Amino acid sequence: MRINVLQHTPNEGPGSIATWAELHGHALFTYHPYQFGQLPTAVETDMLIILGGPMSPNDDLPWIKAERVLIQDLLARDVPMFGACYGAQQITKALGYPVSKAPTKEVGWVPVYRQSSVIPNLPDNLNVLHWHEEMFEIPTEATWLFASAAVRNQGFVLNHRVVGLQFHVEPRQNNVREMVVNDFPYIKGSVLNQTAEDILRVTVSGKNERALFAILDYIIE
Repeated sequence: MRINVLQHTPNEGPGSIATWAELHGHALFTYHPYQFGQLPTAVETDMLIILGGPMSPNDDLPWIKAERVLIQDLLARDVPMFGACYGAQQITKALGYPVSKAPTKEVGWVPVYRQSSVIPNLPDNLNVLHWHEEMFEIPTEATWLFASAAVRNQGFVLNHRVVGLQFHVEPRQNNVREMVVNDFPYIKGSVLNQTAEDILRVTVSGKNERALFAILDYIIE
């Protein structure tokens, strides 16, 4: 399987997604459209991963619009897709739903709570990394998957093929360090009131990787 990854900032890479791909013998191709302007074609995409980034789907940039055209084409082809943070927002925007300011800015570690059992082997809650101040709407045709105490719309699953998460479940410990040391000014103003040092002290739970693997296994079934 060819897995095409859309990465939108140097410090938010595929993390444990790359581990899952390697374990299954899949080929991972990483694109950086914000820098090089290149995107894969739909016909060469067996699975699409859309990662987070500092931009908004509402930004008027040609490459952001081109991503949504690709997403729409893959939705029509029933190709598996996983979106994290901005990536999940791009999926819902491609489906015609708005992306807007969240009720509050979430940056740091806080639990999310499972709202559906449609995906097997997901725990009732996960302590995950948040790095956002916008949110998607849950598409009416999708199933609500996760919520946090501050932001209701934290995850959805659509047609057994598409999962979008507002939070980050893919980072490994070194990925968290990379996010914090490069983007620590963004922490200011978060309702979670965590410092960079607070965020770095948290150990990434193995539950997060297991949940990610369960999601990725599910969408390719």
